[in-house]
Amino acid sequence: MRFTKLDYCQYLLSSQINYTLTNLAEHLEQISHDKINRYLKSEKLTPRLLWDNVKNIIERNENAYLVFDDTVIDKRYAIEIETTKRQ
Repeated sequence: MRFTKLDYCQYLLSSQINYTLTNLAEHLEQISHDKINRYLKSEKLTPRLLWDNVKNIIERNENAYLVFDDTVIDKRYAIEIETTKRQ
């Protein structure tokens, strides 16, 4: 089974709390965490791509907000986690 941009965008849209690769891999029987990680390293996924995929399903309202949070949280034990570093 191939992992595609559509798969990843669908996951981002449907996941309400946990957006990690491990969580995604746990929900896909034939796709491993490593396969998703390699895919994300090689693909260019821009904010525009995500917006193009969701703009038609966003209900616009003058009292509503759409919030994007790209916060990076420093993790004390990140050195022990492969492919991470202190921020």
